[in-house]
Amino acid sequence: MAVPKRKTSRMKRGNRRSHDALSAPTYVEDKDSGELRRPHHIDLKSGKYRGRQVLAVKEEA
Repeated sequence: MAVPKRKTSRMKRGNRRSHDALSAPTYVEDKDSGELRRPHHIDLKSGKYRGRQVLAVKEEA
């Protein structure tokens, strides 16, 4: 059976667990509409991606 030879120190354990923290999603301000959107995603309000119209914008009733 595999058993560790030495006790893992607090520093080694903490360094390993430092990558487990959750980070908040990043948002950027859209150049055209000024709305917040995720990077490399389509702006759903205007339907544009990188200056090109990708989606047709629905009219609100």
